[in-house]
This record gives sequence, structure tokens and C-alpha cells, in this order.
Amino acid sequence: MNVRIVKPSYRREGWLSKRLVRISGYTVLILTALILVTPIFFLLVSSIKLPTEYMTWPIKLFPKVPQWSNYVSVFTLTPFMKIAVRTATLGVVVAVLVTITSSMAGYGFARYQVPGSSRLFFFVISMLIVPEIVLLIPQFILFARLRLTNTYWPWILAALAGNAGFIFMFRQFFLNFPHELEEAAEVDGCGPFRIFWQIFIPNAKPVIATVMIFAFSGVWGEYLRPLIYLSGDKLLMGVAMATAFVDPHGNEYKTISMAANVLFILPLIVLFFVAQKQILKGVVTSGLKG
Repeated sequence: MNVRIVKPSYRREGWLSKRLVRISGYTVLILTALILVTPIFFLLVSSIKLPTEYMTWPIKLFPKVPQWSNYVSVFTLTPFMKIAVRTATLGVVVAVLVTITSSMAGYGFARYQVPGSSRLFFFVISMLIVPEIVLLIPQFILFARLRLTNTYWPWILAALAGNAGFIFMFRQFFLNFPHELEEAAEVDGCGPFRIFWQIFIPNAKPVIATVMIFAFSGVWGEYLRPLIYLSGDKLLMGVAMATAFVDPHGNEYKTISMAANVLFILPLIVLFFVAQKQILKGVVTSGLKG
């Protein structure tokens, strides 16, 4: 009598479990992407609607006739390009300054161990847990007494002081550099600043790109500080786009405001797609070693 022994199909069960895990993972990613994309889709569709089509029930997903004139109205109702250039210029200046100061501070914390440096670094990092709104009133009083309100000096001075989060990113990135690079450079007669500018900075492009984009985006989309510090023809994009599109009775032009918001976020989206590889590298490599 022949007895046939059937072996359990462990390989098949393992293949099925991996397949289920992969399918569930892709499902979660697709649902998350849909949740994130839905507001942007609503923004794009609403920007080409008539005011009567904007809030109707049942909801009309697409307009009968696309109203591209809403985008033209953005430029006729406000000096959009002038405000955009002004905000972009300030954003670039702030991004460059905060990158320089934060990289220098991060380099010092990463490569030089002096008495009290750990405590000082802990103090810098502790600033990350302080809500920015807590510092808003004291900073405004300080700049008002210095007669720097309605100017862009508050942004420039803050950039010159560095940023705690950016200092942390540069420190984590510079910690991964081998000490042999510095030793070889010192043998060749390089000083600390030359080592920093010619060895560390050229190899820190991912973090530099990440910091500059984050800093620029912070200025471009900021609302609260420009609303408090600035007025008149010095307003930045965030405040201008939130307050410009109203009729004499104070009612907002909803669809024109939506078109303005599309133009408002478009540079940031383009900037992200152009530098997304550098951003991902900067975020990953700045957290490898603590």
C-alpha cells in the first residue's frame, strides 16, 4: 500500500501573505493620496466656476462653461505680479541668510566639542517646542520700539539668528562626515573656515536645498506676522491673497479667490517637483546619526 505524504505549502502561504500585505499597503497609500489630492482638485475646479455654481446643492462637480476670466480678474483686481516679486525676493534673501547662519552653527555643534556645547545645543533644540505664537507679542514690542515695523527687517534679523530646526538638520548631516577629511585638509594647511566652505558645504547640497525651500515656503505662505508687521503696499502674498478679493460690502469673490490660491500655490508645487530628490535626500541623511 502506497501512502502519499502531502507537505504543507508553506511557500504558497508565505507568497499569499506577502501579496496581501502589499495589496493592503497600496490600498492605504491610494486612499491617503486621494484624501490629500481632493482639496487641490476642489480648488482647481472651483477656480473656473461661476459664483452661482460655487456653493450649490446638489454639488456640481464641473462647471458648464469654464470661467478662465477668474484668473484674469486676479491680475486686474490686485497687482499680483508686483506682490509676488516682492514676496519672492524677501523669501530668497531670508532663505540664503538662514542657510548660511544655520549651516555654520550646525557645523560648529557637529565638529567641535567644547565645554558647554552640549548644553547650548540642548537649549537651541528646546526652542523647537516653544510655540511661535508665544513669541509673537514680545517680538512685536521689541521691533516696534526699534522702529522696525512696516519694514522687512524682522525677517532679515530672524534669518541672521538662524533657525533651530535647520541647525539640527545641518548638525545631523555633518556628524556623518569622516574625520579623515578634516585631518587631510589640516595637513594641507586649511583652516576651519576653509574646511567648512570647500569641503563640507559642497557635499551638503541635499540639506542646503531642503533648508532653502522650507525657508522660502515659510516666507511665501506666511500670514500672521505680515498681517501684524506690514501694511499698505508692503504686504506679502499670504495676506494679500486672503484680503484682496472682496466687494465694497465686504463679501468675498469666492471663485476669483480660488483662482488666486491656485496661482499662489503653483510656484511651491513646481519648486517641490524640481527639487524633490534633494529634499528627500536632505530629510533622510540629516537623521542618520544623533
